[in-house]
Amino acid sequence: MIIPWQQIDPDTLDNLIKEFILREGTDYGEQDYSLEQKITQVQRQLKSGKVAIVFSELHESVDIRDVNSLS
Repeated sequence: MIIPWQQIDPDTLDNLIKEFILREGTDYGEQDYSLEQKITQVQRQLKSGKVAIVFSELHESVDIRDVNSLS
């Protein structure tokens, strides 16, 4: 189930994004980015609709996924 990011409390959204970045060890290519820069990049992707926040009822977990990978 996709959860609209606009309906999530801003502090909760920030925590979800931070947890995603730290959990995924997200690779941003050859250049290193600070945590704040990575957060800004994920926020931009959410706002542009490239990624979405997904809740899995089966696993009772939340993830941020590329919308092209959603079935």
